[in-house]
Amino acid sequence: MENQEVTNPINQQSLPNSTGVLVLGILSIVFCFCYGIVGAALGIVALVMASKAGKLYASSPGTYTESSFKNMKAGKICAIIGLCLSSLYLIYFIVIISFYGAMFSAMPWGEMMNSGY
Repeated sequence: MENQEVTNPINQQSLPNSTGVLVLGILSIVFCFCYGIVGAALGIVALVMASKAGKLYASSPGTYTESSFKNMKAGKICAIIGLCLSSLYLIYFIVIISFYGAMFSAMPWGEMMNSGY
């Protein structure tokens, strides 16, 4: 029984920010279509918080409840999904703006103004 940590479920506490990571991860999916910026920001914040909470849990797993660790992992997965969707939507938005910008810059605006339109 050497080097084994005795876990007492009565003294276990919730992992800090596990609920916050889950909420931000879900919100990053919900807000991914707000031009990609809001969802990406929420996803990045959730991933940073999940990384800190994961390191804290890895240092002493017996101190924290397993359910809070699972919440943190679910939030991290949601944040990754939200960040990917936000990135795709942001790239789509940039391509659309670039397409319309190129289309309108190639139009003969000077000739249109001189012809009376």
